Amino acid sequence: MEHKTGLEDAYVMKDNKRLRMGYTTGSCAAAAAKAAASMLLCGSSIEETALMTPKGILLHLLIEDIKIKTDDNNTPIQVSCAVRKDGGDDPDVTDQALVYATVTRQDEGITIDGGEGVGRVTKPGLARAVGEAAINPVPLQMITQEVQDICREYGYHAGLKVVISIPRGRELADKTFNPRLGIEGGISVLGTSGIVIPMSEDALIASIRLEMQTYAARGEKYLLVTPGNYGERFASQMKELDHSTQMKCSNYVGETIDMAVELGFKGVLFIAHIGKFIKVSGGIMNTHSHSADCRAELMAAACIRAGGDADTAHKVLDTFTTEEALDVLEKSGAQLVCKTMEQVCLRVEFYLKNRCKGRIQIGAVLFSQVRGKLGETSEVPSLINYLNNE
Repeated sequence: MEHKTGLEDAYVMKDNKRLRMGYTTGSCAAAAAKAAASMLLCGSSIEETALMTPKGILLHLLIEDIKIKTDDNNTPIQVSCAVRKDGGDDPDVTDQALVYATVTRQDEGITIDGGEGVGRVTKPGLARAVGEAAINPVPLQMITQEVQDICREYGYHAGLKVVISIPRGRELADKTFNPRLGIEGGISVLGTSGIVIPMSEDALIASIRLEMQTYAARGEKYLLVTPGNYGERFASQMKELDHSTQMKCSNYVGETIDMAVELGFKGVLFIAHIGKFIKVSGGIMNTHSHSADCRAELMAAACIRAGGDADTAHKVLDTFTTEEALDVLEKSGAQLVCKTMEQVCLRVEFYLKNRCKGRIQIGAVLFSQVRGKLGETSEVPSLINYLNNE
C-alpha cells in the first residue's frame, strides 16, 4: 500500500497542469528530530511520524536509516534517523536528499547544531550568527518544539542534544548561492511554512496581482509593499504606519510598480532590506540573485559618491553581504555610512520614479537587520501620511 504523506491533494495549477506540493528541509529536520527523540526515550523503533507544519498541513513522514546506540544495560543513549526530502514538482536541488537528526542524552537543556552537510555561517548579515549552523529560525523553532513535546510526553526532564546533518549537503551546496553568501560546508536548513509550493514566475506575479486587485476593489489608493518576511517584520515595528494595505512583492519590484500604475493606485511605499534594494539603486527591478547580483559593486559605487576613499571601496567590493559592507563603511566613520545611504536612497528614488514614469507617488524605506532604519527617499513622509489617512 502506497504511503500517504498528507499532501496527496495539495497542488497548484500551472498551464493547466497540477504541480504537487512538497515539504521543506526544515520539516524533514523537525520530523527526524521528533522521531529520534521519541525512539531514544521509548526504546523502540518507529516507522513514521506526524508533523504539523506552520502552514497548518499535517504531514505523515516515513523514518529511514534508524541507528540506535545503547549502553551496557541496553538503554538507548543515542538515536539517529532520517527523513527523505520531497520537493514536489518544484525544481529543487535538495529533492530526495536524506535529512538526518542524531539525538543524544545530555544533563540539561535542548541544544541544536548542524553536522555533516549543513553549512556554517562565516559572514555577518544572515539569519544566523557567524559560526552557527545554517539552520534558519523557523526550522530551528520547529525542531525545538517537537523535541520539547516528546520530552513532556515521556516525562523526561534532563537534556537532549540534536545534530542535523545532510550527507549530500556539501555536494549540493555548490548548486546554491551559499558559497557566495558566506555559508560554507553545506546547504541551509530552510522553510518558513514547512511546505514547498511550486511556483513559476508567472504564477507568483499573478498571485501578487490578485492581491493588489483585491485592494483596488476595496477602493484603496496607496499600497505598503515589502519584498519578503524581513521587510514585513520591520514594517510591523513601524507603529506610526497603517498596515491595512500591506502586501509582499517577492523579487518583482518592477512588475509590482507596473501593476500598481495599471490598476490606478496613487502611491506605493516599499519597506525593504538593503540587501534587496541596493540592487534597485542600480536599476535592477527583479532582485533575485539569478537575475542579477551586484550588491558589493553598487555599495562601493555609493561609497565613492559619498566621499569614501578607494581603499574603503575596495574592501566593500570584497564583502559577501550588505551587512558586512556596512561594517566596512562604519570602520571608516559613522558619517560615511550615513552619507553612503543618502546616495543609495537618491539612486533608488531615481529608478523607482523612472519605472513608474511619474504616474504614481513612490518611495522606499531601507533598513538593516543589525542597524535598523538606514534611510528613506524624499516622498516617504508624504506617503506615510496618505497611507494613514486615505
